[in-house]
Amino acid sequence: MSKLTDLPKRILIGRALRSDRLGETLLPKRIALPVFASDPLSSVAYAPGEVLLVLSIAGLSAYHFSPWIAVAVVVLMFTVVASYRQNVHAYPSGGGDYEVATTNLGPKAGLTVASALLVDYVLTVAVSISSGVENLGSAVPFVVEHKVLSAIVIIVLLTLMNLRGVKESGKLFAIPTYVFVFGVFVMIIWGAYQGLVLDETMRAPTADYEIKPEHGGLAGFALFFLLLRAFSSGCAALTGVEAISNGVPAFRKPKSRNAATTLLLMGTLAVTMFCGIIGLAMATDVKMAENPAKDLISNGVPVGSDYVQHPVISQVAAAVFGDGTFFFVLLAAATALVLFLAANTAYNGFPLLGSILAQDRYLPRQLHTRGDRLAFSNGIVLLSGAAVLLVWAYGADSTKLIQLYIVGVFVSFTLSQTGMVRHWNRHLRTERDKAKRRHMIRSRAINTFGAFFTGLVLVVVLATKFTHGAWVALLGMVIFFGTMTAIRRHYDRVAEEIAAPDEPSDDTVRPSRVHSIVLVSKVHRPTLRALSYAQLMRSDKLEAVSINVDPVETKALRDEWERRGINVPLKILDSPYREITRPIIEYVKGLRRESPRDAVSVIIPEYVVGHWYEHLLHNQSALRLKGRLLFTAGVMVTSVPYQLESSEAARKRARRRADWDAPGSVRRGPVDRRQKEHSGKS
Repeated sequence: MSKLTDLPKRILIGRALRSDRLGETLLPKRIALPVFASDPLSSVAYAPGEVLLVLSIAGLSAYHFSPWIAVAVVVLMFTVVASYRQNVHAYPSGGGDYEVATTNLGPKAGLTVASALLVDYVLTVAVSISSGVENLGSAVPFVVEHKVLSAIVIIVLLTLMNLRGVKESGKLFAIPTYVFVFGVFVMIIWGAYQGLVLDETMRAPTADYEIKPEHGGLAGFALFFLLLRAFSSGCAALTGVEAISNGVPAFRKPKSRNAATTLLLMGTLAVTMFCGIIGLAMATDVKMAENPAKDLISNGVPVGSDYVQHPVISQVAAAVFGDGTFFFVLLAAATALVLFLAANTAYNGFPLLGSILAQDRYLPRQLHTRGDRLAFSNGIVLLSGAAVLLVWAYGADSTKLIQLYIVGVFVSFTLSQTGMVRHWNRHLRTERDKAKRRHMIRSRAINTFGAFFTGLVLVVVLATKFTHGAWVALLGMVIFFGTMTAIRRHYDRVAEEIAAPDEPSDDTVRPSRVHSIVLVSKVHRPTLRALSYAQLMRSDKLEAVSINVDPVETKALRDEWERRGINVPLKILDSPYREITRPIIEYVKGLRRESPRDAVSVIIPEYVVGHWYEHLLHNQSALRLKGRLLFTAGVMVTSVPYQLESSEAARKRARRRADWDAPGSVRRGPVDRRQKEHSGKS
């Protein structure tokens, strides 16, 4: 089995890395930007469209509010970026929002933040991949015709790339991210030049369409509520900002300063691109509708169900560069790629947060350990599985999925910034240095405004999106919260039960006697080895036990036992229903009832095979018996393995693989030796 799984694993994710090479996986800022900020950078591909989709409910006349909504999103973005720059300096350990909330607001607040972030990371993967499939589908019809299958395949590919390690996947993701940013800036500059300098008229493919308002003539509170809903949809541009504060340990030194610089660069790029696309969408008369088949009117009639509504960025690119031109195709390809790779923000944030939660005993301990490539492999696989289920359930529809989005992230924003305010208050009580106090007061003011603003946005998001699907995200948070609370209770209960007491207890008192039992089916080499081992243990009482399932075989066993003159008593247990496990369990329990202070040692001879298919050919009664005996108090189970020739061959194959060198490595010499020789010469 090891041979079957190890070779494909090495081909897909590469050779295992030593723990002391963890430092080599740390990221410089140029790689950290696409790794941790690809989500907020790529959100400009769909966030402007979500704003226009909501405004279209009131008709084309509501589009003139979009610049003001963009301004509100920009103010919010810079508020959040400025707030998180305080976080990365104050809490550089990588706990991010979870650590801030737990330390300053208590474990329940920290667990609420963790639940919100875990849900948001899963949604990040689902939304980014689904949106990328839709963008790619505008150029490749097969992809949009098989959206769910295409999305799942891409999730699997992203999973494999991330299993290879953060730095290696970061290098793969850097090029598309920078090409996308370059393409969007070229589009904004060239579009502004054509419109402002050349005074040319740029027309989007939907410029001549009309929008049939679902609710015409909105005014007063109804219009205000619609604008709030559009603003909450535009806030999708802020998702992923918190990932940098969670990933500070992955940065090169100085970690906090590099993370803060990356945050500022990410915020500047994201808001510039977001505003530029909104402005060009207005200038090119882009039309979007929530139900385009009925609400988009062309030549007086609805466009119909065959119409495919392309994203805003694709329509703007067609207007600025021309449909099918080199820059149009380049930007379309880069947009699709960066949306796929935007999920990488979650692939770095979710496993790291899962590791911290596992260390705090809120998630299974398996999530705390790093895999072969020094990535948190179990967390990556768990994230992928959850995202696949979500994509399948919602048909890879980004419009449906995005309604679930951003609730979790604003819960974490608000609680994190509130926690930071308490953090500064606590330090101000003891700090006497005037310069440091001024810095703390300024930081507290930033975090206070951030907590107020993000809290206000959270209320808006809940009020405007709850009935549109946000309740699913809240339900997911409740499920995560309850599950993690139950896991923590289990670990706490186990720790309390197994804690070593200070005073003497039954666990430290030696048993009165040891009654050893060797299970026997036939007299063969494994049996003889187990008997020899049992005699070496010098138990107070030793006997061999066999089950009478077939009278002929039982008689043959007795005869062979007597012929060999084995000096261990043989006891035969009857089994009228041909069971193996139950008679042994009942016999052992009977011994315990007769002498509660005695320990019973059950010794099981086993032979070890070397191929997975050989296991299918042998009865697994020993494994079942061990599983049952584990629940019997005062019973110790010992396996005495007997390795067959096939297992020895498997061991030799494993040793050859371990000793294998890459082509040319013998000529070059091992890495450590070359480094020593080089340092010796210098």
